[in-house]
Amino acid sequence: MQSRLGLAAAIAFSLLPALAGDALAQGRQRPSQIPDQGQPAPAPKQEKNFPLDASWTAVQFNGKPLNDRRITLKVDANLRGTGFSGCNTYSASAYPLRQQGFAVGPVAVTKRACDKAVMDFERSFLLALRGARQWDLVEGRLVLKTASGEIRFDRGI
Repeated sequence: MQSRLGLAAAIAFSLLPALAGDALAQGRQRPSQIPDQGQPAPAPKQEKNFPLDASWTAVQFNGKPLNDRRITLKVDANLRGTGFSGCNTYSASAYPLRQQGFAVGPVAVTKRACDKAVMDFERSFLLALRGARQWDLVEGRLVLKTASGEIRFDRGI
């Protein structure tokens, strides 16, 4: 009987520092873990919802205004992105992701021919759209961030 009590006491003494440490950790924080009482905790960032079924018209491409070009985008509830790219219409899977990520699948384009400058711009726009990785709503504008810059859209009619 004494050996059982001795064994129980030995186990209790061996666990005592761990139990005491847990109790102290629950009751007190180390000075480096105490939040600064003078500053409020930052508010968690609110997740934005992508504006599905809204029509958008591009107004700026990599910092340059698009006054003379009509470029559009609409992402529907089926996550299908469609629009006009300057000469042709296009369609692609478009996925708004968590934390304002954005992914665009392979792009299908009609085969209308336009002058070289329009076709070159269209190719640049579609490559940028395909490479879009982030989206944001800034002052009512949709902004798609790409590896080479960004595309800004105003709400269309």
